[in-house]
Formats: sequence, C-alpha cells, structure tokens
Amino acid sequence: MQNKIRSLLKKRRAILLAHNYQPPEIQDVADVCGDSLELSIKASQTDADVIVFCGVHFMAETASILSPAKTVLLPRRDAGCPMADMVTPEALKKKLAALPPMPVVTYVNSTAEVKALSTICCTSANAFEVVESLDGDEVLMVPDRNLALNTAARSRKKIHTWEGYCPFHNLLTVEEVDAAKARHPDAVFMAHPECPPEVVALADVAVSTSGMIRYAQKSAATDFIVGTEVGMRYPLEKACPGKTFHMVSPRMHCDDMKKISLTDIAQCLETMVGEVKVPEDIRVPALKAVQRMVDLSI
Repeated sequence: MQNKIRSLLKKRRAILLAHNYQPPEIQDVADVCGDSLELSIKASQTDADVIVFCGVHFMAETASILSPAKTVLLPRRDAGCPMADMVTPEALKKKLAALPPMPVVTYVNSTAEVKALSTICCTSANAFEVVESLDGDEVLMVPDRNLALNTAARSRKKIHTWEGYCPFHNLLTVEEVDAAKARHPDAVFMAHPECPPEVVALADVAVSTSGMIRYAQKSAATDFIVGTEVGMRYPLEKACPGKTFHMVSPRMHCDDMKKISLTDIAQCLETMVGEVKVPEDIRVPALKAVQRMVDLSI
C-alpha cells in the first residue's frame, strides 16, 4: 500500500504532510512529518500541486489558507479537533466586546473563521515568542487555557484566557507524573505546553512535539518520560535510537489523529475527494494572522 501511495503522490504532483501523532505506517510514507508549526511552514513553501494532510481538519484548513492555489486534501473529513470547536466566531466577538482593545493570539488549533478575527496565530512551539512580539501589555489567547497559562508564566504581559483545552492533554495529573517519576527516577520529563500548569511545573522542559525530538536528540540523557499523545513514542524512538521513552499515561490518546488509514490516503489520491477549501472572505483575513506567525518563525 505504501508503494501505491508513493506512485499516486508522484502522479498527482502531491506532497504528503503528517503530524507527529499520526500512526507509524503513515509517518513512514509521508514526505514531511512534524508539529503544527513545521507543517504550516512547509505548506506555505511547497511547489507541489496537491497537499495531502494527514492530521485533523484545522491543519488542512491552515494549508488552504496559506496555499489557495493548491488542492488541499484531508483523507478523512471527520478527523476533527474538539479544542478547535471550543471557540466560535460569535463567542469570540462577544468576549472582545467585553474587553479593552488588545491583540488576539489564536492557537492554530482553531477554525478558519476564528483565525479571521485574530491578530496573529501561534503554535505550542512559538506561543511565547508570538506573545512577546506584540505591542501592549495585554493579550487575549484562545482557545487553549493551559497554553495561555503556561505562556503567562514566562511573560510579563497580562494574558486573558479562554476556557478551551485539549481533552487528552488536560487529563494528565500531577499524581500520574509523580508515579512515572517514581518508576523512572533518572528519566528526564518532557511535557507538552497543552498540559495543565501544575504538570508543566514538574517538567524538565515543556516543548512542542518536534521540540521534544530536538531536545531528546541533543540531551545526554537516555531515559525520558513523555507527557503528550501516546503516538509520539514512534517518532521519538525513530529519531533517537538507543534512547528509551516512557509515555506518562495511556489515557493520552487522540482518536481523531488515528482516523486516517493508508487505504484512506490511497482512495483520496485516486479520487481527489476530500478537498478542504477556505472561502476567500474568510481566507484573506485569516491569512494575515497565519502569515504573521509564519513570518515570525521562519
């Protein structure tokens, strides 16, 4: 099946982008694997005619925002993100009306309509840098409350939060981390910034998924506790042979990130069904926020 997909990718002049949480067999056939920031940058730079996005809906939307002339395909349209659905344009407008004027920093885990109302976007890899790049002493961060609080812990700005969260990152508890540390006392604990602040406070480092890979590659340590989605073990082990990674909790499993199969990808490329296209009246204002983030990060 992987050979069939590679042949179809060549036939369609397509590139296959896969998030680090995707199943191993999809990561192995992908042209590029990465976190949301890396994949956004790649989507903005590729000369392929077609972008096949193995991730969730907001990621494909972001690719469409950045590359409107390209065909962006999502092999499973039902691969969504609960966090992205926790903020609507209407609710955001209501919140902004109740606050003094301030920049809106929107996590890429959001809909195109919400991005269109934003000053700039961010990812877990660059949230602090994005916030610090803005004028003024106050910002509103949506939709992830944990990412906002973890960013606020490093920033002098007043950060107003939204009551959104990642369902599986938000599950992680101090007790689970303490238990993992008791089992692996010499291990380095890497946490994702979507984890609750009390969990991040226990971490040796809090970084994005690709940040975890880079940190583990450079670290002299050989034993790591990993506080993120369970699928992250595969890219970590692939990038760091000889090192051991203990996923802190089996509960941290994202069903949406596991929906796409190799068969879905092949069918998508054969039929060219599953296009994600953001309407121009939404894409143009959303592009300003996304492009501002990309320009800051390149």
